[in-house]
Amino acid sequence: MTLDAVGGVWRYALDLGRGLRARDHEVIFVGFGPRPTEAQREEAKAVGQLEWCDGPLDWMVQDADALRDVPGQIAALARRHRVDLLHLNLPSQAVGLDLDIPVVTVSHSCIVTWFAAVKGGELPESWQWQAQLTRAGFDAADAVIAPSRAHAKALIARYGTIDRLQVVHNASPEAEGKTQSRPYVAAAARWWDEGKDAATLDLAASQIAWPVRMAGPVSGGNGARVDLPHAEELGPLPHRDTLALIQGAGIFVSSSRYEPFGLAVAEAARAAVPLVLSDIRTYRELWEGAAMFYAPGDASALAATVNRLIDGLALRTQFGAAAQERAARYALSTQAKAMAAIYDRARAAHAIGMEVR
Repeated sequence: MTLDAVGGVWRYALDLGRGLRARDHEVIFVGFGPRPTEAQREEAKAVGQLEWCDGPLDWMVQDADALRDVPGQIAALARRHRVDLLHLNLPSQAVGLDLDIPVVTVSHSCIVTWFAAVKGGELPESWQWQAQLTRAGFDAADAVIAPSRAHAKALIARYGTIDRLQVVHNASPEAEGKTQSRPYVAAAARWWDEGKDAATLDLAASQIAWPVRMAGPVSGGNGARVDLPHAEELGPLPHRDTLALIQGAGIFVSSSRYEPFGLAVAEAARAAVPLVLSDIRTYRELWEGAAMFYAPGDASALAATVNRLIDGLALRTQFGAAAQERAARYALSTQAKAMAAIYDRARAAHAIGMEVR
């Protein structure tokens, strides 16, 4: 299973790996991009073997030529470990593989759907190579997974029909006991990513009665950076500390304009933290009736919604309970069972040269 140490794919891969391990699957993690911290390495090794490659991530390079060594690195490790299936967390990694084993790929996000949601319009010519490589990855895979119906629809809208496309919701572990709620608002994301809309949340922070604490990096490897003059900027934290921040909050906010799933939201919901979410299709699909919504990009509306919860303990209790009940749908056991079934179908179909239906 490929992964990176930069964003949510790391958490997705390790959590899914734990779920698969409980079903007697052995997972070899293969990393690309910036190297993990020692703490991340130790966390991964507790779940499965970890290998790290020098190859980059497709969204951190300027052209497809920079990725020319990636297929060979994946193939070499697959042969050395004698794996019987590849789970690739970047569709572009499915292109050019010289292997006769089934390939399952997951679209956690992509530049085409990101650009449509965040910038509007068509992808610039200079980025078209990424769209072409992603399309080729979809076509090369025995199964393509999207983490929500909303993201699957966005992919089809931009790429056209994608054979073998299926939806498996992401998942989060159960909260370890009840954390005492405290009077602050928590948020966690890669804030340098425009799709997370840090600017709206930061501006809203100046109008919110409680402190707003934003965990996550404000600068990225691609040169992007955002300033947070109003909120409490916590920077990147170890996952354990981020989880403690989220689960101890009185309210959790996600301001994203683009979000194929949103693992931090599920982590907050697990701990019965009331949710305030941007009104985007993904969040409506996953959290309708279990969260409060505001119009994306409207800092005043966001602040008013959060302040309404701050002023109403009964309302916070109501929405916290609703969030926790909904989060039970996104359990690791459910996700691992669904993915294991897809792996089995991919193996069977690959063995007889048929498409996965």
